[in-house]
Amino acid sequence: MKKLIASLFLSYAFLAFAQTPTETYPGDPASTEQAGVPKGEILKFTFEDSKIFPGTSREVSIYIPAQYRADKPACVYVNQDGIQWKAPTVFDNLIHAKEMPITIGVFITPGQVKAANPDAALNRFNRSFEYDGLGDAYARLVLEEILPEVEKRKTSDGRAIKLSQSGNDRAIGGSSSGAVCAFTAAWERPDAFSRVFSAIGTYVNLRGADRYPSLIRKYEPKPIRIFLQDGSNDLNIYAGDWWKANETMERALSFAGYEVNHVWGEGGHNGQHGTAIFPQAMRWLWKDYPKPVAKGISKNQFLNDILVENTEWELVGEGYTFTEGTATNAQGEVFFQDIPTSKTYKIDLSGKLTTLPLDAKRASGTAFGPDGKRYTVAGGSKQILSYDANGKESVVADSITGNDITVAKNGNIYITSPDGREKPSKLHLIRPNGEKVVVDEGLKFANGLCLSPDQTQLYVTESASHWVWVYQIQADGKLAHKQRFGWLHVRDIDENAWSDGLKCDRNGRIYVTSLTGIQVLDQLGRVNAILPTPKTKGQVSNLCFGGKDFDTMYITCHDKVFKRKFKVPGVNAFEVPLKPKAPRL
Repeated sequence: MKKLIASLFLSYAFLAFAQTPTETYPGDPASTEQAGVPKGEILKFTFEDSKIFPGTSREVSIYIPAQYRADKPACVYVNQDGIQWKAPTVFDNLIHAKEMPITIGVFITPGQVKAANPDAALNRFNRSFEYDGLGDAYARLVLEEILPEVEKRKTSDGRAIKLSQSGNDRAIGGSSSGAVCAFTAAWERPDAFSRVFSAIGTYVNLRGADRYPSLIRKYEPKPIRIFLQDGSNDLNIYAGDWWKANETMERALSFAGYEVNHVWGEGGHNGQHGTAIFPQAMRWLWKDYPKPVAKGISKNQFLNDILVENTEWELVGEGYTFTEGTATNAQGEVFFQDIPTSKTYKIDLSGKLTTLPLDAKRASGTAFGPDGKRYTVAGGSKQILSYDANGKESVVADSITGNDITVAKNGNIYITSPDGREKPSKLHLIRPNGEKVVVDEGLKFANGLCLSPDQTQLYVTESASHWVWVYQIQADGKLAHKQRFGWLHVRDIDENAWSDGLKCDRNGRIYVTSLTGIQVLDQLGRVNAILPTPKTKGQVSNLCFGGKDFDTMYITCHDKVFKRKFKVPGVNAFEVPLKPKAPRL
């Protein structure tokens, strides 16, 4: 197994062709066994019962420091490609010197699907699939399968193995593809891994990791501390330039406010430099422990213009079936729907949550009109309904299978009408006199829609793609100059962004809910910022700006509803249209 891993790891190197200089690095005393330093023990097992990567087999080595006691959960370091960096010796010395906490090391080899007949066929090697790909699969393997399996073991003298569940007590690292795998695990689950060691990281286009520098610059910062290593003679091959990619990662992380350290050299694609500086990296990653790793402040001005510092999402309500249809009235009270139960909820200005005494008829989209009435798309009855201040229900339109709704200041109502994922969607206009007009058709699952602050443009999300579309609204309410407008980011595991509800703020920014979180576009349709949303049973589906100043964002996330204070207020379609400042081109 070790020979195979070494062969896989070095498979990039022979492609470089260029001769690299002889590499010599000063030794760190922590990499050498020291007299009088207690030695930890190594336990091993084979894991062959993965549900996340079915059929794979992998070796796991567990380092237990001599100082570990079963009455207190230990910190954790996870490493890809098995034991590297002389890690057990380094941990012995650093733990003894109190330069890192008592830490259990978990060293995992990449999975293989063993051939049924090894004499006639090769195993399937899963290293690139597991390590180079984006998404949370590998993090889930570690958190849901490997670490629980580690805790089933006992030390040689019968002590139970207890691992800390806190992300602040966990580090993860690796080299080459194992390095990008470590970063991905922390990126996807910063609640579970807060410290990353990355040596000769493969932040190139093998399976999409070249996207990281752009994403790092746009995302609200995460509480992660990163140590990077690479050399100027690293690979420059078909997938990209490893050296420049690592430099670009460091630049992006610094721009985004991350606590990042790096050691650059002249070495090639091997583990020599990484081994030499591993003790230094561990000291830095664990410095100030147990002080938590904090989120930094990004230089992304777009993020800083909208986010209030030191605020997070706050839970408003939970236990719902599927929440949707957020809307705000003129007082700043917020309404939302639980579609399957046909219930409508109201959040008043004091934060009190109440259930309205009505059958919402499986309503989804909700909006307030200039007349003060609340309009809904009632999927159960295939109607557009309105409710006055006393809750009296009226039918605005019959026989419309709609999804979302917006009502302009002039009384025009626009509705998206998707007909499944395969058939083209329709956009309906309902004029104040009740006339119904189909103003567009052909989008792939038209979902959310909203008006620009000046109410001259209509934005529509196309869930089954990565586009937000834009239309110019004509004097008669019809639509013209249809165009793909907002280019959205798509997660690695998805085929589309699955954008849903969207709203604008008073400066013309467009906030779009998606599988990635809330993607914030400028007036030119460019995603400048991405706001992660809390983990729930499903994605964020809709949003609105509420509160007395309309500067608190409310989001529906499947079974939960959250809120968060913003620096900028939202714009309401029932108000007089306003012309925002022209965007920077």
